[in-house]
Amino acid sequence: MDIRIDDLTGPEIIALVEEHFQDMQSQSPEESMHALDLENLRKPEITFWSAWENKELLGCGALKEIDSTHGEIKSMRTSSLHIRKGVANRLLEQMIEEAQRRGYQRLSLETGSMESFKPAIRLYAKLGFEYCDPFADYVEDPNSVFMTKELETK
Repeated sequence: MDIRIDDLTGPEIIALVEEHFQDMQSQSPEESMHALDLENLRKPEITFWSAWENKELLGCGALKEIDSTHGEIKSMRTSSLHIRKGVANRLLEQMIEEAQRRGYQRLSLETGSMESFKPAIRLYAKLGFEYCDPFADYVEDPNSVFMTKELETK
């Protein structure tokens, strides 16, 4: 699996991000929808990765810098053709390693609380994320689950 920083200009990644954004819109009330569209993923505080095998897109994920000690996982998505093949696990490991390299002390995320988000929540828990209170600009929301992981810097 080749995981690389992506500039969000290729047709495959544009399609996957748009699919992700529309899927999140369909599952969450407007006030609870925190997925980022292409324009917002291109902001300087966000690093975006895509995972490939040969020329096939497997998935993507992003790391947003909240401040110099705290990062946030955003836009985790696995292509429907590659679910349950370890793509999300590998992308998340890549982002944790990068957060440690940057010297972040904490890495957090927000995801949905609905049944369809349970596999993602299990993955986050498996990699050491624990439930937490809302962070950054988030507020308590029954449609959201907040998780965080304390990091050791490398």
